[in-house]
Amino acid sequence: MTEHYQLTSEQNILKETVGRMAQEKIGPYAAEIDETGEFPWDVHGQLKELGLFGLVIPEDYGGSDAGMLSAVLALEEIGRVCSSSAIICAAPIVVGRIILESGNDEQKRKYLPQIASGETIPAFALTESDADSDLARLTTKADREEDRYIINGRKYFIPLADVAGLMTVFARTGQGSAMDAVSVFVVERENPGWSVSRIERKMGTQAIHDCELIFERCVIPEANRLGKDGGGFIIAMRSQEVSCILTAARTIGLAQGAFDYALGYTQERIQFGRSISSFQGIQFMLADMAMQIEAGRYLLYKAGAEMDRGADEGYLYGSMAKCFVTDMAMKLTTDAVQLLGGYGYMKDHPLERMMRDAKLTQVVDGTNQSRRLVVGREILKRYPTTV
Repeated sequence: MTEHYQLTSEQNILKETVGRMAQEKIGPYAAEIDETGEFPWDVHGQLKELGLFGLVIPEDYGGSDAGMLSAVLALEEIGRVCSSSAIICAAPIVVGRIILESGNDEQKRKYLPQIASGETIPAFALTESDADSDLARLTTKADREEDRYIINGRKYFIPLADVAGLMTVFARTGQGSAMDAVSVFVVERENPGWSVSRIERKMGTQAIHDCELIFERCVIPEANRLGKDGGGFIIAMRSQEVSCILTAARTIGLAQGAFDYALGYTQERIQFGRSISSFQGIQFMLADMAMQIEAGRYLLYKAGAEMDRGADEGYLYGSMAKCFVTDMAMKLTTDAVQLLGGYGYMKDHPLERMMRDAKLTQVVDGTNQSRRLVVGREILKRYPTTV
């Protein structure tokens, strides 16, 4: 319903173009994508054709340098019809941003054009069985040997690793605290010593395979380290800032898509001689859903705009948007299923898929409980006690 949030004409055109493509080229196949659980190469081709993988990458490296708010708009429209497809678009933005901010000139020239063009699918490999938000528990190690590193360890729940051409891998390079003992490396598919040991069975986003990775003496040249040795903590925090906003973006789209479908159903469903949308109880539910979507969208767009401005508030608003939008979407999709009654539970309608996909958004990129800790700490920094 919102058409403008201080958007430029270019951003409005982008939103409209991506929305039309998503409705025509992705939406009709979203159920099949979920059912087969296979990576949708056709969708990847559509996103590639529109240049969506390079939205935050400068023109010098083959991107459009459109910015984070533009990326938010694109993911919202894709997420409106298919969460799996939106994740395909989000991964290059996260990894591209990491390389752009932390890579040297040679690394940028080598990797960013591959990512922006869609030639290479990137993956982000941070999570371990006992380490996600808590980097201090990271156990994957990268031992330095002359001008190279030897990586040993395991990573869990790594999306897209089975189709990725490169990954940003976080590993411990020192014995101290995570603040100065974790580094980041670009691991390419051709690098020997790593493998996908398992693909997880999961609840939703079936086309995006979450992989368990094993690193056994994976040899990485020093030239593949991003940033300084021990500089991985800051890179991880910055990447989570980006990931939170993008997760919120695809989720606001998911919520809007679920609302649109439920609204249409209530207008067409006849009971007791009239549309069920005419009943006050139904109208109250629809009103709450619409208000929550609008509130989440404004918060999300603000987060994207703050990041584009380089403001410190980007981290705060990104975490706020992630918590608010994903919690909202979980409730909204549950209510949308309720509005369809028994039909909402059936796979003939998209709402059960949307409800499954919504659950993931509350736990990915740091659970919403951990994101609330971030919000609380950031607020206290800005409003210190005077007592």
